Amino acid sequence: MQLRRVMIAAPKSGSGKTMITCALLKALKNRGEKVLSYKCGPDYIDPMFHEKVLGVPAGNLDTFFTGEEETKGILAGSAKEENIAVMEGVMGIFDGLGGSREEGSSYHLAKVTKTPIVLVADVKGMGVRSIIPLLAGFLLYDGERLIKGVLLNRISEGYYKTVKPLIEEELQIPVLGFFPEAKDLCIESRHLGLVMPHELNGIKDKLQEMAGKLENTVSVSAIMKIAESAEDLDIDKEHTEEIYISEEMDIQKDKPVIAVAKDEAFCFYYRENLLLLEKSGAEIKYFSPIWDQDLPSGCHGILLGGGYPELYAEKLSLNYSMRKAIRQSVEKGIPIVAECGGFMYLHSSLTGKDGTSHAMAGVIPGKCFYTDKLVRFGYIEIREEGSFFLSKGKRIKGHEFHYFDSTDNGNGAMAVKPVTGRSYPCVMAGENCWMGFPHLYYPSNPEFVRSFVEKASWYKSTMEAG
Repeated sequence: MQLRRVMIAAPKSGSGKTMITCALLKALKNRGEKVLSYKCGPDYIDPMFHEKVLGVPAGNLDTFFTGEEETKGILAGSAKEENIAVMEGVMGIFDGLGGSREEGSSYHLAKVTKTPIVLVADVKGMGVRSIIPLLAGFLLYDGERLIKGVLLNRISEGYYKTVKPLIEEELQIPVLGFFPEAKDLCIESRHLGLVMPHELNGIKDKLQEMAGKLENTVSVSAIMKIAESAEDLDIDKEHTEEIYISEEMDIQKDKPVIAVAKDEAFCFYYRENLLLLEKSGAEIKYFSPIWDQDLPSGCHGILLGGGYPELYAEKLSLNYSMRKAIRQSVEKGIPIVAECGGFMYLHSSLTGKDGTSHAMAGVIPGKCFYTDKLVRFGYIEIREEGSFFLSKGKRIKGHEFHYFDSTDNGNGAMAVKPVTGRSYPCVMAGENCWMGFPHLYYPSNPEFVRSFVEKASWYKSTMEAG
């Protein structure tokens, strides 16, 4: 498959790759390109920015979640040859599982998909004799010779003109441009991710300004040529057909309806997860636990994704009608999946950073509370103790990242860290429920989704039978 594509990566987190990626996406869109974006790794918020603010289709690609062939299949299945795909790296370019393995790194994704890389280096406070060995080390470690250009961040125009020819002469790598320090254009962060798009005033104007600056100081045309130089995407047709996810699937009226919570408090969803739900036979209807008074009429399953329910705890608590509707539906046996923020919402109460407690849905008798530290963080593989959503011995992959904890995290499954092998109990799993802190990546084991949809279909049939 011929697909123009480029990855924006960096030596470390905080180098400016998110800002550069957003500016590049906007600049390409301004040029009339059919651009789409992918985030490397388990990140919800960057793709949300790309999609909601820039209007660019966005997804995730992760070699830990789906392995090499399946990851290529997802890319091939969601892109078209007229697209130009921009991949945003994660952490440092070579940082993978546990900070020690290649798998899950930006570089591994680029290597698997044969995607050329533009390396963004934050060089503020560095002289050229320090910049050159920094870049030289990364170029030396690039065994596949994928780094095709360098972009310097937080450097003045005057000094850039001095530095550029020296780097190009000594390292034989094109320097594609620079981005000056612009504190007024920085996008605020929360924990390891950006704040939500709706929390920022004038974000679209800010991104337009960023794109304009990028066009003035960076050769966007040179980046496009690098994208055009990407080799044909070598894909296994069998894997592509197995993983392929289409946005244009016909939703039949007789399909079970999955009610998916989606509003300011619940918005962490992998695009691939939702599309796989539809591919597996579900019809999705969105609802808001903040603003709606009831679940969608005639729904047969509930999905409560992650997000920041703690920021809207008072509003969620005041919506007694919705809390009651969800609690009563679960009592009647409706299948429910709740991940992280959704799991928090199902507790009897949620205590925030300020110590204030709010009543939640009351499905889970335990209490959820802020801890002021990362409770659990990173990739995991999850194995059910029973066989409710997964066959015996089968695993699904996901990750955890949360500052809240629960008086009852559940013991229906075991989470295993892929590098250390450390394990711990997690998730409340039963015949019709899967509720816990882990965020799941459904394509890593589509059986989970099929089980969920089958349970919703069974619930639908019991409702119709009276």
